[in-house]
Amino acid sequence: MIAMNKRILVTGRIPEEVMTILSNNYQVEANAEDKPFERQVLLQSIKDKEGLLSMITDIIDEEVLDKAFSLKMIAHFGVGYNNIDVKATTARGILVSNTPGVLTDATAELAFALILSISRRLVECDKITREGRFRYWAPMLFLGREVTGKTLGIIGLGEIGKAVARRAKGFDMRIIYHNRSRIDISEEKKLHAEYVTLKTLLMEADFVSLHVPLTEQTRHLIGGAELSLMKPTAYLINTSRGPVVDEQALFDALRNRKIGGAGLDVYENEPSLTPGLTELDNVILLPHIGSGTLETRIRMATMAAENLIAGLSGKVPPNLVNPEVLPKRRL
Repeated sequence: MIAMNKRILVTGRIPEEVMTILSNNYQVEANAEDKPFERQVLLQSIKDKEGLLSMITDIIDEEVLDKAFSLKMIAHFGVGYNNIDVKATTARGILVSNTPGVLTDATAELAFALILSISRRLVECDKITREGRFRYWAPMLFLGREVTGKTLGIIGLGEIGKAVARRAKGFDMRIIYHNRSRIDISEEKKLHAEYVTLKTLLMEADFVSLHVPLTEQTRHLIGGAELSLMKPTAYLINTSRGPVVDEQALFDALRNRKIGGAGLDVYENEPSLTPGLTELDNVILLPHIGSGTLETRIRMATMAAENLIAGLSGKVPPNLVNPEVLPKRRL
């Protein structure tokens, strides 16, 4: 049974139908605006809360946790949770959950939208048209490159990477991939995917799409040395995590036309961009909208709420990321 006297904090505006579920069960303090929760407000508001529904813009560190005297559960709205000090929460007996699986199709769709958009120069051509610079048709104007039949290199063939591969089959693309470990051969056959080394992938791919989590091993996975291996006509697509790419090295490669272009939805020091990046015409820059569909955000909010309700009801949240906390959990 859910206790109405429990207090929770929701740090971002979520779909109204999910907020109603939470409000019917808890005393809710929520951010009603489409902007990040202010740090000082978070530090003050967390003091008496038993549950927290957090966003990727919230840094949940020792400073926050030291103020969270009553906190029992953090339900994170997102798949990646590197903004949360999970080690510190575990030490305090606080449950942490995330929202995996529900954003696979939305993120894969966006990755492929970037592949199509950067190769056909859609954003650049839209700008030209809006500015009145489209005055006539000519055979060699506004030329892009075809996607059909090209080689797609996927780094990180998890659920999102596989979803991108399935979409690439519709364009008769050759699919190569590099993973921490090779997937089952039967699944490779279904995806028509070929396992290769990272070096081979970078050298052979016409499009390199990143789908890895941010870890110490993947930070700056793509830097100057890796970019130098890519074809001068190849494109880099990043819908994973910004720090996976050395953004200054990427800027240098784009500015000097060492690669064909890039499509980015995430940034190393988000929301700040490397100076000069916005001035380049061979890069598409999106505001972290990988999961940005109404359907996906409702599913994410619903999953986060279900995790929170389970954790605060004394149950194990379906998407618990720190099961080692269970013997230490706060009662």
